[in-house]
Amino acid sequence: MSKHDYYEVLGVSRDADENEIKKAYRKLAMKHHPDRNSGDVKSEELFKEAKEAYEVLTHAEKRAAYDQYGHAGVDANARGAGGAQGFGDAFSDIFGDIFGGRGGRSNVHRGSDLRYNLEVTLEQAARGTETKIRIPTMEACDTCHGEGTKPGSKPKTCPTCHGQGQVRMQQGFFSIQQTCPKCQGKGKIITNPCSSCEGVGRVKRHKTLSVKIPAGVDDGDRIRLTGEGEAGANGGPSGDLYVVIQMSSHSVFQRDGNDLHCEIPISFSTAALGGEIEVPTLDGHAKIKVPAETQTSKIFRLRGKGIKGVRSSTTGDLLCHVVIETPVKLTARQKELLEELETISLKDNSRHSPRAKSWMDKAKEFFSE
Repeated sequence: MSKHDYYEVLGVSRDADENEIKKAYRKLAMKHHPDRNSGDVKSEELFKEAKEAYEVLTHAEKRAAYDQYGHAGVDANARGAGGAQGFGDAFSDIFGDIFGGRGGRSNVHRGSDLRYNLEVTLEQAARGTETKIRIPTMEACDTCHGEGTKPGSKPKTCPTCHGQGQVRMQQGFFSIQQTCPKCQGKGKIITNPCSSCEGVGRVKRHKTLSVKIPAGVDDGDRIRLTGEGEAGANGGPSGDLYVVIQMSSHSVFQRDGNDLHCEIPISFSTAALGGEIEVPTLDGHAKIKVPAETQTSKIFRLRGKGIKGVRSSTTGDLLCHVVIETPVKLTARQKELLEELETISLKDNSRHSPRAKSWMDKAKEFFSE
């Protein structure tokens, strides 16, 4: 009896990918499965034919041989491999991704990652530093070395799942895998639990770590400490620790990326007459020449006096925002002098206070409309 073309059997094109082939086979398998068509010889033949086509077309080497030589290239393989694999394995292949995987899960689990929020000052962030942190974590038990059993004893293979951690259940023609209820997926059963960790294999401890803070870090930056997270289960690798930088507020500077900003209060007389003032920087002090007639909100930029970011090749600037301070708690003499200044200034207001004059003119226009 001649065989039908495998692609025609599944109803797919010759360039169909594995997902298309799986989808087509799933549809045919559910339609012609013997459990649904008891005594129907035709459906049984169609099911076997679809199964054989699926096994060949989802196997890279067999498919290549079939594409080149037809059935002659795969007949021996199809009979041998197909007969050995059997219906259960082939059917779980196609439905395994829906009902629990193909061959059971590993009982070894990586430990959880941890997060630690570390507050650093602006000076520490700018220059870099090294500090110590103390964190709570789950570590492998020293008594049983993570085995969970008393010294001298060993865990036993779970008799229900035979160490696989999963059991297979048959529901109709579906083969479903689920976590073993006896060992909860561990594959082993501890009959003599360790007294230190009560059979868990891990204990909660605090550990002290040294953390190097690179120069230029900013708020929200993360430093990864590989393997310093929680210990893995059943001998699995430890997770990582992520140290998240949080910048503390500064009394003088505000950071904006690599730039720094600060307010510089100057006296009324310095703003009017000009002068030289001293301003703080992260490296010490710097002097700024204030020109006469400086107004509030004037910004002086000191290049290279900011921060060099951890991922930057250049250093930011320091921007000094001028704030003219109104004098308080005046003496009688100071009041007298200021009143005299006001009287003189009003005689030629447009010359001495051009911004005030301009503002008053605009206000008059607004109210006259």
